[in-house]
Amino acid sequence: MSNSSVDLKKIISHSKEYGYIFPSSEIYDGLSACYDYGPFGVELKKNIKDYWWKSMVQSRLDVVGLDSSIFMHPSVWKASGHIDAFNDPLIDNKDSKKRYRADQLIESYIDKLNGKIEKEVKKAHKRFGDTFDKDQFLQTSARVQDYLKTINKTNKLMNQYLAEEDYDSLKKLIEDIGIVCPVSGTKNWTDIRKFNLMFSTKIGSVADQATELYLRPETAQGIFVNFLNVQKTARMKLPFGIAQIGKAFRNEIIARQFIFRMREFEQMEMQFFVRPGEEMKWFDYWKAERLKWHNKIGFSENVLKFHDHENLAHYANAATDIEFKYPFGFKELEGIHSRTDFDLRSHEKHTNKKLQYFDTELNESYTPYVIETSIGLDRMFLAVLCQSYTEESVKENTRIVLKIPPILAPIKVAILPLLKKDNLPEKSKEIYNRLNNSFSCYYEEKDSIGKRYRRQDALGTPFCVTIDHETLESNTVTLRNRDNMDQVRLSIDELIIQLNNKLSL
Repeated sequence: MSNSSVDLKKIISHSKEYGYIFPSSEIYDGLSACYDYGPFGVELKKNIKDYWWKSMVQSRLDVVGLDSSIFMHPSVWKASGHIDAFNDPLIDNKDSKKRYRADQLIESYIDKLNGKIEKEVKKAHKRFGDTFDKDQFLQTSARVQDYLKTINKTNKLMNQYLAEEDYDSLKKLIEDIGIVCPVSGTKNWTDIRKFNLMFSTKIGSVADQATELYLRPETAQGIFVNFLNVQKTARMKLPFGIAQIGKAFRNEIIARQFIFRMREFEQMEMQFFVRPGEEMKWFDYWKAERLKWHNKIGFSENVLKFHDHENLAHYANAATDIEFKYPFGFKELEGIHSRTDFDLRSHEKHTNKKLQYFDTELNESYTPYVIETSIGLDRMFLAVLCQSYTEESVKENTRIVLKIPPILAPIKVAILPLLKKDNLPEKSKEIYNRLNNSFSCYYEEKDSIGKRYRRQDALGTPFCVTIDHETLESNTVTLRNRDNMDQVRLSIDELIIQLNNKLSL
């Protein structure tokens, strides 16, 4: 089975069975849209963060790091527009009593139409064989053209109504295209209402005098309010970026698709400050750079695509998403936005403090424009799992293997004594101690060597080192490659050299 066609249920089951992700508070029947990362999940998550940080901060002279507080002054969220305008369109089905996001209902309808187009393409390809021209078929098939026309019209109307907050028309659109509740199968919808995504809490010892605070719904504002602090202390000159990895919280109407959409999640993002008028040059630059980063990890062209925004946020003059092909379709993995100077100017207005940059070349002060790159860490985690999960036939059996890129794998090397006797465990632990200083290692001696190989394959461990009786005699070991199951005999010194070459960032 190819990784592109894997069922999400298999990913979820595998993640739990092999210690990647557990439902939060599972012994209490869990908490919706909240998950805990297990022993191997937390390592993968850390490795993704480290790889992003190394490429975005440590390898660049023009980007520095920041870790801002989750709690900020409530006026921050007033200035950013979140308190007044951070809403999703909520709709209920009167029969099932289930809640939905109105835009997601319409997006699911569009996804179904895209699925029908794919079916038509597959049927035509089967009919015409090697002579099949996909582009020509898409342009000439009357049925496909009807689907595309419906998709474009529906998408245009949805974006228009969302931008205008015309919820009456949005509801009518849902009714006109015949969307039914997935549970009840009826079209008995309520009116659409605004649903605020902010989580609020109180700070203060006396309830009636407590101040209302918010759990941050994004990490970007912590960067903007620290713009002057970072600029002055790090002595940064434009263009420069401020990067951050941190938690964010959103009171989602309905969280779905495993860890793709959760109420508590992590973002890896960078705000890049540039001269006004140069923002589009840098927008194109960061589009290319971020795509290269995903390609380096091993995401191929067929699972990634750009989706340019037609309906821009009020603060943006350009926006695109890098979408990944999850089991449930192409969905946003990373956003790249040209935010103009909206955020800094808004904070200037609410604080009466200048958040400007003095450009020594131009001999003038101005409010910089901002290019944002923001990637959901949990979505990236899921994308890595989806890309890596593979089922292969091996000697009439099925091998499940996570082909996680070695630089991201939670365990780099598994140390496996062939037998649990004859001084092999002692020698294995000696090798483990030597390698573990440089690589994340795992020691295992239970079960047959074949079962241990399969378990490490399922965990995503790229290399297994087997210690046998020959090791005691010649100080050589067997190195097994996860992806092709090839085995080679090496000395310990040769082993270290090979591992360093294959596992270095």
